[in-house]
Amino acid sequence: MSSLGPLIGVTAYAEPASWRVWRDVPAVLLPQAYVDRLTAAGARVLLVPPEHGYDEAAAADLVSRLDGLVIAGGADVEPSRYDAPLHPLAQAPRPDRDDTELALVRAGVDADLPLLGVCRGMQVMAVAGGGALEQHLPDLLGHDEHAPAPGEYGTHAVRTAQGSLLRDVLGERAAVPTYHHQGVTAHPGYEASAWTDDGVVEAMEAHGARWRVGVQWHPEMDDDLRLFAAFVAAARTTT
Repeated sequence: MSSLGPLIGVTAYAEPASWRVWRDVPAVLLPQAYVDRLTAAGARVLLVPPEHGYDEAAAADLVSRLDGLVIAGGADVEPSRYDAPLHPLAQAPRPDRDDTELALVRAGVDADLPLLGVCRGMQVMAVAGGGALEQHLPDLLGHDEHAPAPGEYGTHAVRTAQGSLLRDVLGERAAVPTYHHQGVTAHPGYEASAWTDDGVVEAMEAHGARWRVGVQWHPEMDDDLRLFAAFVAAARTTT
């Protein structure tokens, strides 16, 4: 590993983007906040573009070159990936991201690579392990406080589990930025480690792993670096 800091792969979006004279150009991109928080925590960042048909061999090869991996937020996981019918309010599927991120998570778990899933990333981790998702939380909760308005982050408190890694990092309660309309309902291989007061699972972690945590909130939108610092510290260690 370089003395410059651990190399962290971050999965990226494939979206039409506009800049200067260019309009709606197919682009690979990532919100700058991920890069800012990771570099502030001492990491180097490598964007990982989505790819249709990304396979296990490619995932294992990339994972072998990284010190840690972040599965970033984004659109809903396609429900067929966890054997569920499509909800009317589910977002359009992104099969390239599903292919890539599911393969990377499985390769990362096999290699015991430090892994952080953010929002969609936590859901990808659950699905990769054979879990399932609630496709529209307002159906279950009767409110939309987890995603208050399109393009607008909310804030809510989470309560961490006693004895969890997150309790060590964040304490018993923390206020976090939120923007999600789906949630994890089954998470084989992980223990729930944080909840909102309405009972939604807001984080999970794999006990016995080097460092493997999914959070349903958006730590990249927070000035609190503790979660990224803990992740990057784990990525610094050698096996």
